[in-house]
Amino acid sequence: MLFRLIYDEALAHASYLIGCQRSREAIVFDPARDVDRYMGLAASHGLRITATAETHIHADFLSGCGELARRCGAHVYLSGEGGPEWESSWVKDYSHTLLSDGDHFELGGLRFRALHTPGHTPEHMMYEVIDQPSGPDPLGLITGDFVFVGALGRPDLLETAMGQAGIQEACAKSLHASAARFLDMPDFLQVWPAHGSGSACGKALGSVPQSTVGYERRTNRSLAFVGNENEFVEDILSGQTAPPLYFERMKRLNRDGVPPLQLTGPPVLTAEECKALDLDEVVVIDTRPWELFRQSHLRNAHWSAPGAWFPASVGSYVEPEQSVALLVEPDEAEHYLRLMIRIGLDRIVGMITPGTFKEAASQCETHEAQEIDAGAFQTAIEAGNTRILDVRGGDEYERGSVPGSCHVPYTRLAKHIDELPPVNDEPLLVHCQGGLRSAMALTYLKRLGYNPVNIAGGYAAWARLGHQQRA
Repeated sequence: MLFRLIYDEALAHASYLIGCQRSREAIVFDPARDVDRYMGLAASHGLRITATAETHIHADFLSGCGELARRCGAHVYLSGEGGPEWESSWVKDYSHTLLSDGDHFELGGLRFRALHTPGHTPEHMMYEVIDQPSGPDPLGLITGDFVFVGALGRPDLLETAMGQAGIQEACAKSLHASAARFLDMPDFLQVWPAHGSGSACGKALGSVPQSTVGYERRTNRSLAFVGNENEFVEDILSGQTAPPLYFERMKRLNRDGVPPLQLTGPPVLTAEECKALDLDEVVVIDTRPWELFRQSHLRNAHWSAPGAWFPASVGSYVEPEQSVALLVEPDEAEHYLRLMIRIGLDRIVGMITPGTFKEAASQCETHEAQEIDAGAFQTAIEAGNTRILDVRGGDEYERGSVPGSCHVPYTRLAKHIDELPPVNDEPLLVHCQGGLRSAMALTYLKRLGYNPVNIAGGYAAWARLGHQQRA
């Protein structure tokens, strides 16, 4: 058996390529949309991808199962549990099998058994992996978003991301029952989750890529509550961060059908083409360091920090029908392009290099981003400025806040515009905990017509001045 982990640091997403070296067949579990990575990896080991499977309908990236079915003729294995609302309707056009609890399938000398583990989602499956030439016992578990290293998948997303009111407690109870089933499994089984630290699909995920049932039994905080359903439900639902807005769109597309992918790089724009961009129609996503963006950026540009911040912010502030241009260093262009297509932002009209921007800036409409330090922030508060927006998570806000501030998490702004102060020319002071999330929010608020001002150092810097308040 050949086993390979393919990991996306920005989305903290793990896919698994598992192959039978005797039959030269391979399967990919939980693939992302740009499947050329898996195809190349399989080919490098003399394998061909003949199957693909999902643990559940994902919310944080677009699935590559359909793309593998189209390009490789891969047979698709999906959950048939969870009810008709969570059946993947797109798969009817391809060779597929909808699995029920306990069903198994084989690939050469490999055997996989599907186990229904609802809670994170109603249809969720995990898969036992058995290398039959080595013996009848399973080697490990593809746990998807059910069991992570040190955490369990969050059961609130159907309510918080999809708007299905009143469902999260029932999902948490289902998760409790699934967790009890997990604890009945042998300690030696390896645990291969779909996400690691930094994912919004759970809280307090570990950075170690894999674990065992026995280790999770000893160290996974959520599993310690199994046996007391009420305490489990209370613990698993508390402290969950607000999900990015694009999760709802991912969930719907992954259920109904991901558009075919055309992975071709957009053109690199010249200075003249940069100057000709219609900035009312094209959103420029600027990946330069914040200080450079703050000093000068194109009108209506969106700034994003790198890493996990990028898909969370861009996915929450840019709509899929909007045309975008990427301002990016040439050697980073493919990385950001792939991140965008993994969350369904395909209308990329061009790339702008920092050098080209510098050359074109004198003939383009450019702006500065306003920013003040914590001392000036306190002065504004003392002067009676009540136009303060806190874009931290709910748990951070509950631990302490600036008196009179409005609170909306930075990835949920577009959903809660009616809760924001009215648009006018007065400064809107925007802060998070350290100044990064508020900087990204500032660029979106500016597009809405606000006069936003970022607080450098955020709430932490203000609290260090001795002004920390309890909510």
